[in-house]
Amino acid sequence: MAEREESGFSKSLIRIALPVTLQSLLQSSFSVIDQIMIGQLGSESIAGIGLGGKFASVYTVILGAVAAVTGIMAAQYVGAGNIKGLAKSFYLNLLIGSAIAGVFMTVCCLFPDGIMSLYTKDREVGEAAALYLRLYVLSFLPMAVSSMMAVVLRCIDAAVIPLLAGVFSVLLNTVLNYLLIFGKYGFPALGIQGAAIASVIAQTAALALTFLFFVKRLRAKGIRLFFDIRLGRQERMGYLGILAPILVCEFMWSLGENVYAVIYGRLGTGPCAAMTMTGPVQGLMIGALSGLSQAAGIMIGKLLGNEAYEQAYGDSKRLMKYGFAGSLMLSVLLLLTGRYYVMIYNVEPQVQALAFQILVVFALVSPVKVQNMILGGGIIRSGGMTRYVMWIDLIGTWLFGVPLGLLAAFVWKLPIPYVYFILSLEEVVRLLISLELFQRRIWMRKLE
Repeated sequence: MAEREESGFSKSLIRIALPVTLQSLLQSSFSVIDQIMIGQLGSESIAGIGLGGKFASVYTVILGAVAAVTGIMAAQYVGAGNIKGLAKSFYLNLLIGSAIAGVFMTVCCLFPDGIMSLYTKDREVGEAAALYLRLYVLSFLPMAVSSMMAVVLRCIDAAVIPLLAGVFSVLLNTVLNYLLIFGKYGFPALGIQGAAIASVIAQTAALALTFLFFVKRLRAKGIRLFFDIRLGRQERMGYLGILAPILVCEFMWSLGENVYAVIYGRLGTGPCAAMTMTGPVQGLMIGALSGLSQAAGIMIGKLLGNEAYEQAYGDSKRLMKYGFAGSLMLSVLLLLTGRYYVMIYNVEPQVQALAFQILVVFALVSPVKVQNMILGGGIIRSGGMTRYVMWIDLIGTWLFGVPLGLLAAFVWKLPIPYVYFILSLEEVVRLLISLELFQRRIWMRKLE
């Protein structure tokens, strides 16, 4: 019996986690290539795209929150065999995600210079960031629609489809970056504008491909998602009880991350460029284990929807152990190879040195980050108790991370690697609280 359970767990984990992990790794790998391309344009361009992308990340984090709600609801409804509930969760969150995209597109198109002036005092960096942001926002709506479809596909055991769309998207984005940044094969040399345009085209292409696969797979499984967003009073309260905390949580966390970006930007162009250089590698390492977080939300959510509470608790512990072991191995690998990575960039030696020091810090805190990703981003949320995760993130970011970062940078005037390490201590606080909640099992419940 135990062997059958272990076999079923492994198969489910591979079926969900492997495609997500491969997609994240591929995207992060090509982000490294993109960053290297931009890196040939100098520190100002690197810092500009880093800051422009940081504000755009506010949108992607909020969109991710809506997608997470879709995943929580969809996983439990699929586990309970409730197709009507699945349809409602998909269409309702699709409309909300699209509306959020429209708001961000409007703000970024109208006020890009004002937004970027908050991040940096360097005029050239600010102008580059505003130019990038004004074009990049056109990818927001395609991103919203494809994200909701991808979540549903993963919940119906079709995680390979978003992977295929992601492979196509990142390949197209990389090729277009090469052509449009440097002006190859008759294309104009557009620099950072070319990078933004490439992203928009790639996201639009990914949406088209995801939509085609989405319709085909639903027909193959005999699932018909009739449009219906009507909710009864109890359903509305339950939905808002899941959505509101996770939106607040992700928005405030993202706002905190942007405060960190302001801190890095105010430390100077060199430190800001160094931090931006480390972004793809950080994304690569977290992406390598992101499949465990996605799998946790779906697998544990299905078990809770089926009221298999003991199995849900046991499988959660297994997922956490896998994440810890994987993150330790990747941290060691980063410590061994990080110095060679930063030498690829065409920047000053002191910027390369700072980037490597930041990578060392990240290697030290990465195992804690991964545990928080699996626990908060997957397991605890799977029962719909998103308010717990909201308070964990608010406490970690705003009571510890932001105050410590401001003190380290502007009162103690420490170099950026030390600033990054000190503000990253918030991850330890989050993990301690999350583990206490996990062991008490108060997050385990079935959605009605």
